[in-house]
Amino acid sequence: MNAVESREFREVCKRAGLAVTHQRQVLFEVLKNMHGHPSPEEVYARIKRRIPSISLATVYKNIHLFLESGIFREVSLHHGSLRVETNSKPHHHLVCTACKAIFDIDANELGLAEKTGTLPGGFLAQRYAVDVLGLCAACQQKTV
Repeated sequence: MNAVESREFREVCKRAGLAVTHQRQVLFEVLKNMHGHPSPEEVYARIKRRIPSISLATVYKNIHLFLESGIFREVSLHHGSLRVETNSKPHHHLVCTACKAIFDIDANELGLAEKTGTLPGGFLAQRYAVDVLGLCAACQQKTV
């Protein structure tokens, strides 16, 4: 981790009220550099190369701390397993119902515009997260 990334990590932890530890710093760096929507097991496999003594439980615990403090977001609560959102730009998801792959898609590509303010029933939207369920190109090829 370079000096800029290290400073960013320390600032993020300070804002979130988290202690700065070596394990958290490596986890943060790994998550920032992973593309897609990694599971804790995928993150663990990468971190284990750098910190052989780390446990999967420690990775889960710190991912949950990052999610609770808003450093990262969970992709969706209903995909069947925890997936970490590493893309901080506003977007939605294409979810393959066969292989469970998750792909990002810009809201403009779906023709969706976010409504601001209070929604019907007094519901106050904090974030829009649309999941489009279907079959990815690879799974479509398997069914042909």
